[in-house]
Amino acid sequence: MLKELLRSSEDEKVDINLSPMIDCVFILLIFFILTTVFLQETGIEVDRPEASGSVPLEQDSILIGISSDERIFHGGREVSLSAVRPLVHRAMAAKRATVIIQADKNIGLDLFAKVYGEAKTAGAEVYFSTDHVENYQ
Repeated sequence: MLKELLRSSEDEKVDINLSPMIDCVFILLIFFILTTVFLQETGIEVDRPEASGSVPLEQDSILIGISSDERIFHGGREVSLSAVRPLVHRAMAAKRATVIIQADKNIGLDLFAKVYGEAKTAGAEVYFSTDHVENYQ
């Protein structure tokens, strides 16, 4: 009789309930999705000029970067000057956003003016990004 009881307990399969672990994984996934900040970067490091006053950056903005070697970037990719207007126009069709130009302080005014003009022609409000410096007087 004892032999039969021991044999029957060995034949039983043990199942591990994975439902609580899956619930925990989904809760963590939702937590990380909700706490992640989705910011659009230009993809290049720009040495911006200094300014005494500034306006905070908007979340829904189109960022265009101009590097010190006078190359234009959007979303980490290099784009040509002729591609700025269609790029801004496409982005403006999806959502009403402003354009922020992050230009290196060592570039010529000519390229900045051309990029500014292309974005303005596409119908966007255009701003440029600077480093904020407190006014010590």
